[in-house]
Amino acid sequence: MEFTMKKIGVIHTTKATVDSLTAQIKSIMEDAEVYNILDDSILRDMADERDTELVRWRWLEYAKVLEKMDMDIILSACSTVGEFAEEADRVLGVPVLRIDEAMAEKAVSEGEKIGVFATLNTTLNPTVNLIERKAREAGKAVCVRSVLVEGAYDALMSQNKALHDRKIADAVEEYLGEVDVIVLAQASMASAVTAKEDMDQNRILTSPALGVDKLKSMICDIQTVKTNRSKNKTE
Repeated sequence: MEFTMKKIGVIHTTKATVDSLTAQIKSIMEDAEVYNILDDSILRDMADERDTELVRWRWLEYAKVLEKMDMDIILSACSTVGEFAEEADRVLGVPVLRIDEAMAEKAVSEGEKIGVFATLNTTLNPTVNLIERKAREAGKAVCVRSVLVEGAYDALMSQNKALHDRKIADAVEEYLGEVDVIVLAQASMASAVTAKEDMDQNRILTSPALGVDKLKSMICDIQTVKTNRSKNKTE
C-alpha cells in the first residue's frame, strides 16, 4: 500500500497570506488538501503587547485542532509567532514548520551581512533570533541589520496593497548596496519585490517559495517513512 500526502494545515495571522500561500502549495503539490486557520487578531495583540501568553495559548490550540483533524504537517505562515510554532513542533505528534526557516538557512549560507526587513516591529526579533541561531548552528559569523518599514503595515490594513508594496520596495532599494542579502521577514511582503525586474532578485529572500519548497521536502520524507512502515507490516 502506498501513502500519499494530502492534508496540510496552515495557520495565518493575516488574510493577505491565505489565498497566496494556498495557491503556492497547490502549484507544486496538486493533490494536497490545504486547511487554513486565520486569526487576524494575533498581530494586533502582539503589536500592542497585550497578553502574549494568551496569544501563545491560542496559537497552540489552533495547532492542536489541526493535529486532531489528522493533518500530515502544519505550516506557520507568520514569522512573528515562529517561536510558538517551534514549541508546537516539540510537543505535538505532527511536524510543525516555520515558513521562514528555509529563508533563514539560505540567508546564512549566502551572506555575512544580512538585512532583515519587516513591516511590524514584533516580527524583527523572532526573525533575527532565528537567523542568528542558524548561523551558530552553521558555525558562521554574521552581522544582522534590522529595518522596520514604517507605514507599510498600516497601508496593508487599509487595503492599500500598492502603497504597502511600494514602501517595501523603496526601502529594499535604499539598503540593497549595504548588505549581502536581504530577508523580507513576513510572507505578506513577498509581492513587493517579485515584480521588480530591476532588482537583483537573487539577493532578496522571501519566505513563501522557500518555505513551501521545504514543506514539500518534509512531505516527501514523511511519505517515505509511511510507505516503509506499510511495507514492513505486510511482510
